[in-house]
Amino acid sequence: MTVEEIWQCAVHTLDKHKAEDIKVLEVSQITSIADYFLLASGGSANQVKSLSDYVEEALAKEGKVPLRNEGYQTGDWITLDYGDVLVHVFRREIREFYDLERLWVDATEVDITPYMIQQ
Repeated sequence: MTVEEIWQCAVHTLDKHKAEDIKVLEVSQITSIADYFLLASGGSANQVKSLSDYVEEALAKEGKVPLRNEGYQTGDWITLDYGDVLVHVFRREIREFYDLERLWVDATEVDITPYMIQQ
């Protein structure tokens, strides 16, 4: 899978399972951490855990497993590290508090509408 196919699959999966406020930021020009950040929200810790499970399952079917994941225990902010793609699934309140969109304001937001079910 290409880097783009990874985030596209994750976007489609998150949207299919009712994640909120899904965004993909291209950060390759401003950091060496990753090429893309995918941000999504859920309404509860259980939903955040389920959403991250769905992403892991969908990408595993394509032969991709995260290098590591963090935050699953609490379900407030789960990060799935796919190398050049970091998937961040937040509880709504936690996302608002950390406001990664503001921190990465220089990133380019990617148009994800072609990969969404619920347009």
